[in-house]
Amino acid sequence: MTQKLVAGLEPPYYTAVFTSLRPDAPEGYAETLADLRERVAAVPGFLGYESARTPGGIGITVAYFRDLEALDAWRLDAAHTAAKEHGREHWYEAYSVHIGKVERSYGFARG
Repeated sequence: MTQKLVAGLEPPYYTAVFTSLRPDAPEGYAETLADLRERVAAVPGFLGYESARTPGGIGITVAYFRDLEALDAWRLDAAHTAAKEHGREHWYEAYSVHIGKVERSYGFARG
């Protein structure tokens, strides 16, 4: 899957940074991820996400939300909650979540 950078967001907005350690391609992960991507895209106030994973299993996903209400709607989504529980039991060795308010944002793109 080709992913583009999220750009052009007008602050303030919020980020949820999910950093994880997990083995490559655990059973059921890809299907759950595809479902969750569809679900989060439907949350009013969801602005996009960026994600990367190292060959050693460290992954970082940054999701962008217009406001805390949108972020809370995602946090409380039933399928998301079930995936978090399943992930703790079966997929992840460890993870952390950091929530932040973006006050300033800028970028660069060649061409």
